[in-house]
Amino acid sequence: MKRHSIAVAALVLSAASAASAASAQSITDQYKDATARIAKAALSDSAAWNRIADLTERFGHRISGSQSLEQAIDWIIVQMTNDGLDNVKGEPVMVPRWVRGAESAEMVAPRVQSLPMLGLGGSIATPAGGITAEVLVVTSYDDLTAKAAQAKGKIVLFNVPFTSYGETVRYRSGGAVAAAKVGAVASIIRSVTPYSQRTPHTGGMAYDSTVTKIAHAAITPEDADMIARLIARGETVRVKLTMSAQWLPDSPSRNVMGEIRGRELPNEVIAMGGHIDSWDVGRGAMDDAGGVVVAWEALRILKRLNLQPRRTIRAVGWTNEENGTRGGNGYRDAHRADAANHILMIESDGGVFKPQGFGFTGPDAAMAMVQEIGGLIERSIPGAGAITKGGGGADIGPIMALGVPGMGLNVDGTRYFWYHHTDADTVDKLDPKEVAQCAAVMAIMAYVVADMPTRLPR
Repeated sequence: MKRHSIAVAALVLSAASAASAASAQSITDQYKDATARIAKAALSDSAAWNRIADLTERFGHRISGSQSLEQAIDWIIVQMTNDGLDNVKGEPVMVPRWVRGAESAEMVAPRVQSLPMLGLGGSIATPAGGITAEVLVVTSYDDLTAKAAQAKGKIVLFNVPFTSYGETVRYRSGGAVAAAKVGAVASIIRSVTPYSQRTPHTGGMAYDSTVTKIAHAAITPEDADMIARLIARGETVRVKLTMSAQWLPDSPSRNVMGEIRGRELPNEVIAMGGHIDSWDVGRGAMDDAGGVVVAWEALRILKRLNLQPRRTIRAVGWTNEENGTRGGNGYRDAHRADAANHILMIESDGGVFKPQGFGFTGPDAAMAMVQEIGGLIERSIPGAGAITKGGGGADIGPIMALGVPGMGLNVDGTRYFWYHHTDADTVDKLDPKEVAQCAAVMAIMAYVVADMPTRLPR
């Protein structure tokens, strides 16, 4: 009995010494071999790109409330299960349902020309016969104010060139309200993009309950500039806008997820992913099937390498990011009780182009740790390891507000807004090598945070 007790005590001391030694080791020393293996495995094939292609071409667009979204979620659940992930499921969320319907825009004077257009998400319809009116071009909200006396009964066109998304998107979100306040009968924006091949861009807009609602749509930069030039030359431009958009009752949807369960601390979770819904144009490959798939692929890489971390890593496809963020809010509500055990949230929603690192929101002590992990990433994927202050995303924002550290994947966004919310958001815009690199950096960051002996501070 005494010998047994001595042996047990020796084992305990040995384990404690090993844990102490591991804690004393730098993150770099502990994980340099594992991260090199992860990067090599991720870059060995085009599995992530192929899965984005399969998902987006099998189901097409996935707007909230659509059959294609729910079929895609069903398929992901089957595929994650086949991949051997743990706790695969869909968590129920009710989502809004806006349906575009038939729509068109046509310049009818000084000559007839069809104008490629997209109604903006959430817009009301025009009357059944459409609205035909003279166009008033403005270049800013200040310009609209200056021309307010000219706006009554007209279609206001916001011809505002792209400077940055945050600055220019204001005209998409609030243009209908501003135009209605000065008596416009409809509003049109120059699509929010720095580059166009006569491709209109959709996206969300909003109304003010105190102002008359008017239809709101986007045309291409080329046509916005053409109309502006015609008017500047003294022509009267008239446009016919026809839209049949409508809101239908909320529909059931799901946040879809699968895990690698932690070997020692399974209740502590690192969650990462993107949004599985898209707008109803294109196939949502870049925005944001890619963000879902690279998180999912990260788990597949870890399983293939038999790397089971101390803590659980969860890949999530949040629903309804595009026109409601019900998925992110629903995730927060479903996991409010265990928010204290969410160690880190990671979001990818900027396109899976060449990765450049992560933006991080959390305390300085945690920042120092993730910067060291960034150094590990940089060793295997040069240019991909920078960790900057300030990061998150629309889907992880709600649970981050409860105190959970968060980060967003940063990528080369040069071409993102070329295709954003258009029919051109298809998988050919993505490079298989860059997609694989995104999967690698997601896998490395999530794995090291999940496996470190020390919990990431808050």
